[in-house]
Amino acid sequence: MQVKLTNRQQHILWATIRHYIATAEPVGSKALVDGYKLRVSPATIRNAMGVLEKAGLLYQPHTSAGRVPSDSGYRIYVDELITPSDISTRQLEQILQLRKEDWSLETLLQGAAQILATVSGCITLITMPQTSTASLRHLQLVQVDPGRVMVIVVTDGYETQSALMELPRAEDSPIDAEVVERELQILSNFLNSQLRGQSLAQLAVLDWSQLNLEFQRYGDFLTNFLADLHRRAKPPAATQIMIRGVSEVLRQPEFSQLQQVKTIIHLLEEEQEQLWQLIFTPEVVGLGRQRVTVRIGAENPLEPIRGCTLISSTYLRGTVPVGSVGVLGPTRMDYETAIAVVEAAADYLSEALS
Repeated sequence: MQVKLTNRQQHILWATIRHYIATAEPVGSKALVDGYKLRVSPATIRNAMGVLEKAGLLYQPHTSAGRVPSDSGYRIYVDELITPSDISTRQLEQILQLRKEDWSLETLLQGAAQILATVSGCITLITMPQTSTASLRHLQLVQVDPGRVMVIVVTDGYETQSALMELPRAEDSPIDAEVVERELQILSNFLNSQLRGQSLAQLAVLDWSQLNLEFQRYGDFLTNFLADLHRRAKPPAATQIMIRGVSEVLRQPEFSQLQQVKTIIHLLEEEQEQLWQLIFTPEVVGLGRQRVTVRIGAENPLEPIRGCTLISSTYLRGTVPVGSVGVLGPTRMDYETAIAVVEAAADYLSEALS
């Protein structure tokens, strides 16, 4: 339901939410007069707050108390009344004090997760990049034993994967290590020329009917190799969500109930697959900008976090979404900073991976 508010009502809603975010206490008209210089009487503010309450944007937790924002009130606040803070990727990189070329991907993700938790005061959730969208940069076949080969794959993100596989051979033909070494080098060169730049997910569905006849006896070997790569290209396991900031956010008064804390901890530790599906939304808007998704309270489909806000954005490798950055906290959060820092972190990781 769309709510039409006057400029004064919008301003009073903005001030009420700002005050509640800062204090965690129900807001009365006097607090707004004293703190926000509204230049109207307390009676006028009370009347406006009454209208906002009837519209479902504010409510009284108990009789004679001040008002607190509802999920719908926060939604209007986020969509219409705020301007996210100006936090650039360069500022974020300066805070992290990291140079992307000097650190591993895991170090970058850990640094981004920690700074997000510190700046936003929320739980940070960063999914590891999906290998299904990684492209093959280099492939090498190395003979490790007679009849066994190590397949080494380097992706465009400089991540390395390897697999030990049996080499096909004729039953009555002895293995000549020098011949096999030469053949493996030829095959490595051939595969690099054919596969470089292909995503790991694409490799499983390539048409190999046009392979040169001299490589035909490697057919089963290639089939097993590609099937193994395809298995590796599946979405990341639930354990591949990096989580930071749990202890800090659980000190907030919204998490004073032990049972609520238990359900959130259980979700973070045992049900990460559900979280992964929720925060990884690969929708890109505009010229490389990541759309920030804000789910407030009951908008969250997962029961344990329906009293929370989840803000998330995708990060990219090139133009392909490969992972997500998110913060989870009480609905009473600093939305301006949280939205800005999530978007800046997604931009930062996109730049690092590209």
